[in-house]
Amino acid sequence: SLSLLPMLASRLIETPDHLEKRRSPQVERLIAWSGVWLRKLDNGYRDLLERVLRHRILTVGVAFGLLAASLLLLPFIGTEFLPPSDEGEVRVTGEMEIGTRLDLLDRQARRMEEIVYPAVPETVSSVIAVGSSSWRPSDASKTEISLSLAPVSQRQRSNIGIANDLRRRLAGQIPGLAVRTRAPQGQFLLERVLGGDEGLTVEIRGFDLGALEALGKQVAAMIADTPGVIDIETSQKAGIPQHEIRVDRDKVADLGLSVRDVTKVLETAVAGTKAGEFRAGGNSYRIFVQLQDVEKRTLDEILDLTLAAKGGEQVALRNLVTSEESYGPILIDRKDQQRLVTVKANVEGRDIGSVAEEVQSLLDGIPRPLGYELTVAGSFEEQQKSFRELLVSLLLALVLVYMVLACQYESLLDPIIVMASVPVAAVGVLAILFMTGTTLNLQSFIGCIMLGGIVVNNAILLVDQAGQLVASGLPVREAVAEAGRRRLRPILMTTLTTLLALLPLALGIGEGADQQAPLARAVLGGLTASTLITLALIPAVYSLLHPDPKGGRP
Repeated sequence: SLSLLPMLASRLIETPDHLEKRRSPQVERLIAWSGVWLRKLDNGYRDLLERVLRHRILTVGVAFGLLAASLLLLPFIGTEFLPPSDEGEVRVTGEMEIGTRLDLLDRQARRMEEIVYPAVPETVSSVIAVGSSSWRPSDASKTEISLSLAPVSQRQRSNIGIANDLRRRLAGQIPGLAVRTRAPQGQFLLERVLGGDEGLTVEIRGFDLGALEALGKQVAAMIADTPGVIDIETSQKAGIPQHEIRVDRDKVADLGLSVRDVTKVLETAVAGTKAGEFRAGGNSYRIFVQLQDVEKRTLDEILDLTLAAKGGEQVALRNLVTSEESYGPILIDRKDQQRLVTVKANVEGRDIGSVAEEVQSLLDGIPRPLGYELTVAGSFEEQQKSFRELLVSLLLALVLVYMVLACQYESLLDPIIVMASVPVAAVGVLAILFMTGTTLNLQSFIGCIMLGGIVVNNAILLVDQAGQLVASGLPVREAVAEAGRRRLRPILMTTLTTLLALLPLALGIGEGADQQAPLARAVLGGLTASTLITLALIPAVYSLLHPDPKGGRP
């Protein structure tokens, strides 16, 4: 622009005489009307500056009073890692007791399908998984339906509304099936990279599985009463049901048998054994012997099998063994070399930040053995880490802006005047986040960092023009007033172009725009407030820090 625009101006801008000959009457009326309006604007701003310069301390106090008042809105503005976005997907998960037979799980999954599909006419495609869909053994008793929805513009309900409706429809309708619904909110990469969920995750670390399981149940019961917390799930399961079969060695010896004879019958019935090979036409086929439909048979049917004793009589297995029901371990999770139990929940109707802080306060009140930790992790942990890094980035950006201004002005005082326009931008940021119900998240925080370099532009125009007029011999008060009059229109033009360009994005117009809307809203609100306050604040601060060299009233 430093090279192109001067060339275009020299070629395209015409002299007033040529312009007057080409103007239509309608254009002339429009120019006359705009001229009257701009003169009124200039006169109004001149009158405002006269009052500001008579009450400079009051002006500065009012500006920073507005900043202090806006900080009172902070407790009412939620926080989260990433802004929610309708991904056009809903997931319905059903879970039964560990060890449930696949045919029973499939039957209950079909009943869930009969409720889900008619209730979601917005579905474009769907995928259902019954049984194990991952490496975790506990997933063998789960079923999940993934619904892909039509684009947002073609449906009346959001994916959150659909998920909430399905949750109400499925509650208590399918015996033995615990149902959870989720509406992914634009954090697909977060889940894949960090291995976490969008909702709330509480990590319980320690070394004894029994103590961890007890703490997990206590945490789940305690957070269940927290507003906004739904669909609670604990990673520590009861275990896989199993039967421990012990051979009665004395009875087996009395019958002239060995322990291997008994276990061989059980192995053949349940797992199968190789009985030999069948060869024909140069090909070899394995002969495998196993009890027919063993996966559908009960333990009593298996124990009814007989084997021949030494004397030739048939003896039932149940007479030679004893069985006991128990639970086998599923999986032991670890993190940072400690055993880990997680309690996960979805969050509805509230921001994740406020819910996490409330849950953490509850966790701090739970008594626990020495060496055990209860912390809120997952996306909230990443949010806290990101906010700390972004805060450092914001401070570094402001320092760099000050250094650049100090080099350009060759002064340490004038950059301070310019930087006075930065903190008052928080008035607009907090106000617009509060009014639009937008959370303070990664995107809106990035918008705040951008504001550090944007809002100083208006103050630079005023301070630079005032400095030139003071250098030409004008008194400080007159120089500041004249600088404001001359730079009012450029300030309004640059600000309005930025605001109008951000408006569609701030309104969330278009597919996926709601992901970037917090950034646009933060910039829009901060720039608007900073501009309006800067027009009065910067002249007052300049005249205070640059007293009239003659010693008179500036």
